[in-house]
Amino acid sequence: MGTSKRIVVIGAGMGGLAAAAFLAKRGEDVLVLEASSKPGGLASLLTVEQLTFDLGPYILLDRAGLEWGFDQLGENLAAHVQLVQLEDIYQVEYEDGPTVQIHRDLATTAAGFDRLGQGAGEQYIRFVERVYAIYTRLRPLLYTANPGPRALLRYRALDLAPFLLSSLSAILKQSALPHMITDALSIWTHIAGQEATEAPSLLAFVPALIHYNGAYVCRGGIGTIPIALEQVAKNAGAEFRYGAKVRKIHCAQGAVQAVETGDELIEVKGIVSNASPMSTYMHLLGQSPKRYVRKLQRLPLQSPGVAAYLAVQSSSDAHFLRFRLPKQGHCRLLIQPGVADPSRDGTARLLGPVSQEWAEQAGESGQQAYLDELIAEQWWRSDFAQARPVARRVAADLGREFSLFRDSMNPVMTRRLMLSGRISHKSRLVNGLYFAGSATDPGQWVSFAAISGILAARELLC
Repeated sequence: MGTSKRIVVIGAGMGGLAAAAFLAKRGEDVLVLEASSKPGGLASLLTVEQLTFDLGPYILLDRAGLEWGFDQLGENLAAHVQLVQLEDIYQVEYEDGPTVQIHRDLATTAAGFDRLGQGAGEQYIRFVERVYAIYTRLRPLLYTANPGPRALLRYRALDLAPFLLSSLSAILKQSALPHMITDALSIWTHIAGQEATEAPSLLAFVPALIHYNGAYVCRGGIGTIPIALEQVAKNAGAEFRYGAKVRKIHCAQGAVQAVETGDELIEVKGIVSNASPMSTYMHLLGQSPKRYVRKLQRLPLQSPGVAAYLAVQSSSDAHFLRFRLPKQGHCRLLIQPGVADPSRDGTARLLGPVSQEWAEQAGESGQQAYLDELIAEQWWRSDFAQARPVARRVAADLGREFSLFRDSMNPVMTRRLMLSGRISHKSRLVNGLYFAGSATDPGQWVSFAAISGILAARELLC
């Protein structure tokens, strides 16, 4: 064992990269250990036949959150990545009903809603204005580690407790909008394999953010963001080792002491784990209290689903996102990045979100068979003169590639989990252990994972 203690970051996902950059910029000796061959995890890029795809299930970008994260690193986001604002953002097609379209422009969207129900446009505008006002008041909590009642009191937002205690379904019901519109607004719960009755009220912010803040994609793909964060961290002195899988965290007297890889024992003064907290507690630590392990095992998980990566000749008037809601079964999603980013013209992704329960019951063979079914469907082919799959991934593939806990992305953000508290950035069981990544953040956007890394790093330095 060496004599120099370092801060070790386990995993080069978005949270780990942000934490590494933040710590290195403050003079800490930082070593990042990543089991795969590249940074970004599920936010990384896939290149096939000289075509570039977003590998994982991430879709849209939150510019405000990313700008905050880069600002905390003393960096200008625009100097590292180029974001493109979407105009025609998504549409939801019903197998036996109308198509609901969401545009960046609020008035345009509302006008379309008027065709689905008398007065629906005005109702929608009032709904968006209301939830955006709530978002504005609650936004400081996004940048607060482990927010709770005290944070609400500090930001004079205790009166918003009823909103926070509600489900997404209850908030949408208050809008009095037609059900096909509220179903379209809650489409993001389908991505997570959950029902709107289980989802937290915070998901009601998504349409308001789309209209007021905008929805963005990154030129060249989402994976250019972790590449930029890696370079920021390297420029600040952080060291990266790829193909380095952590086998065990060694502790003594309730505090971290070292991490063990396949051929090395590295003494540490602190650890930021961007691996799943469940994997960290159950596999890397090995001696976690059984009661806490049982609590972790009960957390609902989110599957990354299945995906086909397509080489296409596409039409010029397509929406960036095209959802399909069948009468039965999971939703489908077609993503056409070339609509906003000419550098990625000729590519598309066909995503099949599934519940974690379904993915585990189906197994790898069932997941592959389901992906075959999606590829064979005709609804998504109408936008293309030609289309052919050039690559494919199912949850089991991603689980192996990125050492995912039970082939899952993270604990899915349910209303119950939000109220009981996401996993804390600072371990409550082991001194010197901190967590970054999607298990600790309040949402599923890439920006939230980056924010979580900075909050974890701050906690470590306290």
